[in-house]
Amino acid sequence: MATTINHPSHVMLGKRRVLIVDDHPLVRRGIAELISREADLEVCGEAADSCEALQQIKSQQPDVVVVDLSLRGGHGIELIEQVKQTGGATKMVVLSVYDEALFAERALRAGAMGYVNKQEPHDHLIDAIHEVLRGQIYLSAAMSSRLLHSVVGGQPLNHDPIKTLSNRELEIFEMIGDGMATKKIAGKLQLSSKTIESHREKIKMKLNLSNSAELNRRAVQWVLEKR
Repeated sequence: MATTINHPSHVMLGKRRVLIVDDHPLVRRGIAELISREADLEVCGEAADSCEALQQIKSQQPDVVVVDLSLRGGHGIELIEQVKQTGGATKMVVLSVYDEALFAERALRAGAMGYVNKQEPHDHLIDAIHEVLRGQIYLSAAMSSRLLHSVVGGQPLNHDPIKTLSNRELEIFEMIGDGMATKKIAGKLQLSSKTIESHREKIKMKLNLSNSAELNRRAVQWVLEKR
């Protein structure tokens, strides 16, 4: 059961338009079929990357964008920030394979209003869409509790050096923690191995780690602590 944080609501009139942003065609099709079952929702377009998404948002003016975090040539959080900067009324819901504990806070700060893990039941995505259309924030109960404890406990939001990692660096850091080698990470993100190695070096520098072995251990430890 998810927890919602109330914001001013608005009245839903007719079918609300949803844009799907994911770099896997089969995933987009599955999401579209799920949304099409809802009497009050319709899919107005699909996009595989940030560039296509921005074009679709401009032309289709969707009410909600369902966006993955891992996109070709970019990151979903960067897209969320770009959409927010336009000042439009489009709301953003993240649908990602990454655990909320890793990216939900960043997504919300960027401008998203919902976060759903791809491993959750399908109806959670529909719930999230409906909640953000009502002007509410959608998170799992566990993530809501984490954020509230952080605020109540007065913990500084940037006390962890891992917070200094960029979105892409954090994504790679998690993959390292999951035991993925450079070549596999490069293939998954559609980047060169040289680019991944460059990110690894930047991560080591930001976290004050001396070598790859320390990086691997720190990444594994962090992923285990977060899950």
